Order: sequence, then structure tokens, then C-alpha cells
Amino acid sequence: MTGALRILCTEITPHRQLLARAEYDLGFELVFEEHDFVDAQRIAATEPDRYDVYDQCFHNLDIVWHWGAIQPIEVERIELWSEVSDLTKKGRIGAAASLGLGDAPATRLYVQEDRSLSPVETLRISMLPTVHNFDSFGINETESGVDADREVRSWAELLQPRWHGHLAIVDEPAIGFFDIALALRAAGRRSFQNLGNMSVGEIDALIDDALELKRSGHLAGLWRTTEQATAQMAAGRTWIGSIWSPSIIALKASGLKVCQAVPVEGYRAWHGGLCLAGHLEGNRLDRAYAYLNWFLSGWAGAVAARQGYYMSVPGRVREHLSPAEWDYWYDGRPARGVLCGPDGRPAIQAGEVRSGGSYWSRASHIALWNTTMDEHNYLVRRWSELTGEKAASTRRAS
Repeated sequence: MTGALRILCTEITPHRQLLARAEYDLGFELVFEEHDFVDAQRIAATEPDRYDVYDQCFHNLDIVWHWGAIQPIEVERIELWSEVSDLTKKGRIGAAASLGLGDAPATRLYVQEDRSLSPVETLRISMLPTVHNFDSFGINETESGVDADREVRSWAELLQPRWHGHLAIVDEPAIGFFDIALALRAAGRRSFQNLGNMSVGEIDALIDDALELKRSGHLAGLWRTTEQATAQMAAGRTWIGSIWSPSIIALKASGLKVCQAVPVEGYRAWHGGLCLAGHLEGNRLDRAYAYLNWFLSGWAGAVAARQGYYMSVPGRVREHLSPAEWDYWYDGRPARGVLCGPDGRPAIQAGEVRSGGSYWSRASHIALWNTTMDEHNYLVRRWSELTGEKAASTRRAS
């Protein structure tokens, strides 16, 4: 395995379903090393010789780029660059779409002469845009008896008394923190000068609110992986909360009625991508570019689609989905028949419609992107109080 291309990734990447086909098409071995968001970012920044390709998200890019762990990607070596959608290149899917606050990928896509990152177009990029999605929160309709499509319209729903003791939030401050912020803002309990880049005082106030939700028993717990989120909801412990599309698909496949809410305030969006390790050169660099190009070519995007994710080159994905799959996953039309998830198990029943409708409709309604704020390090320290990792206050005098 010494000659294998090493890919550091998170569970976002369906690498177990991709491995055999990728190795067959590329003609060389691949090794995937999966970690949660926090550990993957730490390894990427501090141990760059441990991997060749870093598969993460744009909001996790700044620290790794600052440490010099990854190198620019030459656009001329990306075969389908001209087909990558405007969602990442220009920041929105169309002229009428919302840009979204926070770390919109376009803000750190292009590499400038001084190695700074900005939306100003150049011939080098920091990260190749790949899978992405538009998240909100999930409702366990089987356990709660709530019809999400009819009764749930806002992020403020997370705070409603009917969910007391059954709310779960993802344990990642660049994500879960904003689910709480969106709920408090929607409920009129907090306002922010800039939701995507809060002050220390705003962070303190919001963490205090989150701690009170935990002390009162409204917030039942946190999770770090989709496996944990799925298990909590499947066991009936969680009725509402942060959830990612693979959990929705897995829960549907198990027979539960679970729905992702469509909040009027908009989605919390995220965008994944692939980076090249700074040490790459010669043949190993060539292999890394080959993998980047393969990942965009369509087959990987079809696998990702079956777990609810979109790809930055949707036209190529369509070639590898059946018409019925395309209609459901991208066009937002009712499923013509039973559709399977990425593991081949039936997950979507005939007649179901994807929450939020088509890809273009969902991509046009972004409230906020997953974000690493200027005060992220302070947020992490205060977030540790919520997770129970620190008992002492970490509040900064201001």
C-alpha cells in the first residue's frame, strides 16, 4: 500500500461505495482515512505528510491553508472546470438567489499572487468544489406525531416546548452553534450584527442560552457522526434537531417517517471539496489530479446523490442516475417508484417528494454557510462548556 494515494476525509465522502470503482477506473490503489471534522482538520494542518488529498469543507479550509499544509490547484489541470456551477464560482446559483452569510465558498476559492484567498478569479484555486447540501433540522414524525410539512416552518421550532427533552444538536461549533443561533434569531430572542461573524459578546450570550437549554433539559444531547445521529433518532430519544441527509436516508430505509424541515429563514449550507497536500510533486501529484478529475466525472456524484448530496457538476451526475432518480434527487419531483440509498437498500417510497423541492430551489434559499468566524478559537473554548469538556468558565473579559 506504500504507493497508494492517501485521502484524508470525513464521513461526508461515501468512500466505502467509491473505492472499488475508483481504483478500477484510475488503475492505482487508494487509501481513505476517515475522521470527524475536528480531528480531520487537526491532522490536515499539523501532519500534512500523512495524506495526499484532503477531502473536507470550505469552512474548514482557512486554518489548513494558513499553516501551508496544502498547495494551490491549477485550474487548467481540472478537465471539467468550465462545467462547475456558479454556486461556488460566483457565490450563488443564479442572479436571484441569496448569497448567504458566513463562509460562502466563493470568498476563499481563488488563490491570489500573495497566496491570499478571495473571490477574485485567478487560474489557481484553494479547493476543488465537489459535494454540497443545504441543511436544516430533522423531525421524527413517527415518534412525535408531528407532520413537519404542515406544522413546521421556522428554525424557531427547535425551541418549542413540545420538543422538550428531545432536541439534539451536532457537536461541531462551526455548524451546531449556528443551528442554535438561527433558532434564537428566528424566535426573536437574539439579534446579531453579523450572524456569520459574531462578536465575543454575541458568542457569550448565545452560549449562555445554549447552556440554559441544556440545564433545563430541553437540549437532550449532542452528536458528532451521522451514525450517532441516526441511532439517537431511531431509538426515539431524539425527535428534532441537527441532522444530515445520510441519516434521513438511513432512517427512511429503516421504516421511520422522518422529514427535513424547510425553514422560511433559509438553509444552513455547506460545500465540500478536495485539496492537494503541499508535499505532492511528480507522479504522485499527477495521480492526485487524476483522482480530482475522476471525482467530478459523474459516477461519484451519482453515489453521493443517493445519500442526498449534490455535486458541483450536476450535468455529469445526470448521466449516471436513472431518470427516476434524477427526478427525485435533483428536480424535486415525486418518486416514480421505490428508490434505493447508496447501500442499495430501498429508502424512498413511491410518491415521496424531497423536502424543499428541486436542487435549484433549495440552492436559492441559503441563510448561512457553515462558518469559521474570526473569533472561532474563542467559540471553541466556550463550546467546550456545552459539551462538558471543561467545567471552568472560559469567558473572555470584554
